[in-house]
Amino acid sequence: MAFRIRVAAVCLLSRALAQQAGTVVSEQQPPIELQHCTLAGGCQAEQASLVLDANWRWVHNTGGYKNCYENGAWNAEFCPNETACRKNCAVEGVDSAGYINNYGVQAEPDGVQLKFMTSGGNVGSRLYVTEGQDAYKIFKLLNREFTIDVDTSTLECGMNGAAYFIEMDRLGSKGRDDNEAGAKFGTGYCDAQCPNEKFVFDSNKGICCVEMDIWEANNRAAAWTPHPCSTVGPTKCEGIDCGYGDNGERWKGFCDKDGCDMNSYRMGAHDFYGPGPEFTVDSSKPLTVVTQFLTHDGTDNGMLSEIIRVYVQDGKVVGHANSSIPNVTGHSSVTDGFCDAQKAAFGDFNHHQAKGGLQSMGETLKRGMVLSLSVWDDFSTHMKWLDSKFPDNQEKEKLGVTRGPCDGTTSHPEYVRQHHRHAYVTYKNIKYGEIGSTFSSRVHRRLESSVHV
Repeated sequence: MAFRIRVAAVCLLSRALAQQAGTVVSEQQPPIELQHCTLAGGCQAEQASLVLDANWRWVHNTGGYKNCYENGAWNAEFCPNETACRKNCAVEGVDSAGYINNYGVQAEPDGVQLKFMTSGGNVGSRLYVTEGQDAYKIFKLLNREFTIDVDTSTLECGMNGAAYFIEMDRLGSKGRDDNEAGAKFGTGYCDAQCPNEKFVFDSNKGICCVEMDIWEANNRAAAWTPHPCSTVGPTKCEGIDCGYGDNGERWKGFCDKDGCDMNSYRMGAHDFYGPGPEFTVDSSKPLTVVTQFLTHDGTDNGMLSEIIRVYVQDGKVVGHANSSIPNVTGHSSVTDGFCDAQKAAFGDFNHHQAKGGLQSMGETLKRGMVLSLSVWDDFSTHMKWLDSKFPDNQEKEKLGVTRGPCDGTTSHPEYVRQHHRHAYVTYKNIKYGEIGSTFSSRVHRRLESSVHV
């Protein structure tokens, strides 16, 4: 997520510094079915589950019921320092009713619906796909494709339904830094923004890892973005390595925070994605999103050379829109050539190439990544990096500044929460496997111009 805030959203019940496993509420993760596909054998069902991120959970003193974090501060009784807090506080489980009523996570046939708000006041959620209750499922997608059905029809300006991969530890970093909770309780989050809410009090420290954004969208704009890093797995950072500061420090850290985003609106195709039949891809209806990670030689040991996006809606296969930006025309997939040309055209620093570009991303896809499904709003930038003019201090006529049709006046979380509290996103029919095996198409490899817009 290109400009995700560094700290947990204000809706969160606590920050996940506490690392003991709670025993008050039995963890009951909602099930979700995946499908693993091959060209020869078709798709076979796999049973998996979803686990709520630790940041949304109740954190209390071990053996008791007192909050370790409330009213925006740590309880000094249990958390006089980081070490004591880790030992004295437990991340609590969530039962089936809690997932539905407290967090708005509702299992559906072949998928899940995430409500933006609940009657109790929770806002947003972030979940991970697990393999068994104690470990995250690791997806290895180099020379493979990933398919997911999404419905973002009720998400308005300033909102984001995001499906993305991060190189988290399979066990949720259990056994490290006094973490006895692990993946069963949704610990171990990291991403390319190097968030600092996880394990330490010091806001100048964070944890980074490679991120591949498959789908970040509301009903007005959508983007998909690789974020390579110079890291292998979750990596702690401090100071300039986190890329937090001003004066160019954003581009001196471990990770490419901006990424190489493919946003059809930003690339000049204003009539490609949006609500209504006048758009090529109609965001008022569910759609299938296919992402292909192609290697230079078509083998599992090759280098990642291209990321292709395909949509399926109403039985029609549609490739991603071609760019109409000068000197970037004709591009409809993510390649190093596209990324270099886009950065040059928009005057952006090419941190993507500095962090190894697609070759680096491909190495991570081969190692394996964890799938996250979420819905959120944005106090930091009001999601303008996705659907409006961003940065604010630049003119909208400048190439690359306008990313979507929203004007920003209705994008602040306070407005969104007041007017769109019943919004939701659904994720269904998650499939992964060999190129061309997860969706209906006569083409089993590169989708040529016959299906591109």
